[in-house]
Amino acid sequence: MLPEHWFALAALAVALVALGFSIASWYTSRTAARALSEVAALPPTAGAEGELIAFVANPSKPDVADFEEIARTMCREAALPDPLWIETTPDDPGIGQTREALEKGAKLVVAVGGDGTVRAVAEALVDTGTPMALVPSGTGNLLARNLDVPVGDHIRALRRVIAGVDRTIDVGWMTVTEWAEGEEPEDPDAEFIFLVIGGLGFDAAMVADTDDQLKARMGWMAYFFSGVRHLHGRRMRTQITIDDHEPVEARLRSLMIGNCGRLPGGINLIPDAVIDDGILDVTAIDTRGGIAGWAQLFGEVVMQGFGVSNDLPAKIGKIEHARARTVTVRVEEGQQAQVDGDLIGKAVELKARVQPSSLVVRTA
Repeated sequence: MLPEHWFALAALAVALVALGFSIASWYTSRTAARALSEVAALPPTAGAEGELIAFVANPSKPDVADFEEIARTMCREAALPDPLWIETTPDDPGIGQTREALEKGAKLVVAVGGDGTVRAVAEALVDTGTPMALVPSGTGNLLARNLDVPVGDHIRALRRVIAGVDRTIDVGWMTVTEWAEGEEPEDPDAEFIFLVIGGLGFDAAMVADTDDQLKARMGWMAYFFSGVRHLHGRRMRTQITIDDHEPVEARLRSLMIGNCGRLPGGINLIPDAVIDDGILDVTAIDTRGGIAGWAQLFGEVVMQGFGVSNDLPAKIGKIEHARARTVTVRVEEGQQAQVDGDLIGKAVELKARVQPSSLVVRTA
């Protein structure tokens, strides 16, 4: 079979996965009126007595305005105090609101929104001991997927908020130590938190090129269409330093630094990554041979999710993994960088580190 045929089959597989995901998301979604009627029928859950919950909500996300009534109803049914409801703003995506919630005595802070809201709430909660819970309402919902929080089913997510179990996880931090020419960041020394994956190269370029309106209509599949436009992009020259080892030079399409590795569509990009092992998992991705290389790479990603690796020599699409507590990456001319799907700018050199066992999260 010709490489082009293999790519067609791979593209068909992606389309079928996307179709199934879209149908599942549509099937599990709730209107506000139906959600409220279901809440009223639920038995009281086992929330901690007197636990004050704060919801930090992104009002720009669909149906978030209706979540407030749902949340208050469910807390009342669980004999909990009336929760705090604090909305984010364009100037503050959740850090200040979370600190306000803590000052008002919140014992649990719930991020209601997408990955940006989750990152902001997490940043304010690191090392506080106060747990964070999630009601996913974004495009990627990366941390929610890795913690098995229901995506697209707000009632189940809210029940987990009240009756879930707390656990401690690691967080990652990324700092740009040299910005590309022309970049003028607001705070050039800022350290950016990531909970799932940070990286640069193809993945960040794909995020940068994704149309917001298409993302609102199609969800995470919008990233796929953006990625197609970058399949023939140039490979980047990188110098990678893992912990205290000597630097290694490589030509890559993308370098990703993961705290955990599950992505939308059931793809597990870094199957060995563990969210609470005190280690970052570094994934280097490269392809040659145009579409044929990307087709082979797609097959590798799918198969490694099943525990199958391809060790054949002279591969034109390959994924290599390493583990580290600190990573330094330098690229020629600079590349777009991202943390959990949020762009941070074009970097020539960046450093990432892990902060072990620093964030408490509420899960099943």
